[in-house]
Amino acid sequence: MSEWTLTGRHVFAMTAGAFAIIIGVNITLAVQAVKTFPGLEVKNSYVASQKFDQNRSAQLALGWDVAADIEDDTLVLTVVDENGAPVALNDIKATFGRATHVKDDQTPEFTFVDGQYRAPVTAGRGNWNLRLEANAPDGTPFQQRIVIWVK
Repeated sequence: MSEWTLTGRHVFAMTAGAFAIIIGVNITLAVQAVKTFPGLEVKNSYVASQKFDQNRSAQLALGWDVAADIEDDTLVLTVVDENGAPVALNDIKATFGRATHVKDDQTPEFTFVDGQYRAPVTAGRGNWNLRLEANAPDGTPFQQRIVIWVK
């Protein structure tokens, strides 16, 4: 029997194989990241930025406290003013979904019950976001993203 010897070709093949594995894993992860997260919040960030400070100041002047939670299979949204009184929202638009992908997104249909907005949803365990858009009774636009942890 002859003894095996490590040659330059062997070293090159091992090095090329290691780099091929690393590059293959990186490409797979990058493709999966792009497929599962849209990454688009607004169509044109420059246009959206032009009124950001003005909209934020108007929204903060409302003095609202906003909270959301899941009770059984119901999304409960509470919006109160600085005196703790429930706020009547106009033109509510909401998206309830995961923070990382859009395949579980739901559009809740809220009903106002006992000072709270309630909507049936399907929510498994984990991190969820409620992206809320509405108008105050005086017409002031209101937007907020509310993080909800379901245990």
